[in-house]
Amino acid sequence: MSLNRDEVLQALKKKLVELAEMLGNDASDVQPGESIPEGGYLDSAALLELVSWFEGAYDLSIPAEDLTLENLGSLEAMWAYLQRRKA
Repeated sequence: MSLNRDEVLQALKKKLVELAEMLGNDASDVQPGESIPEGGYLDSAALLELVSWFEGAYDLSIPAEDLTLENLGSLEAMWAYLQRRKA
């Protein structure tokens, strides 16, 4: 997958919207800096599925200590984390 910011954010949003729709939620208007947990788009299982997809899509292995809102709580945070890990 590409590491272009816009493409990564688009891919993350697409997956978030897909998972939210499976729960009957609409995440189509989520903003890159918006807190995913606070938005109520996903339940805890879907959040884990999003993180698992993120790991697979970008060839990451995220250690438990990195599973924080600061690293993974928004699309923008996930992009920044990816940048740090792939630098």
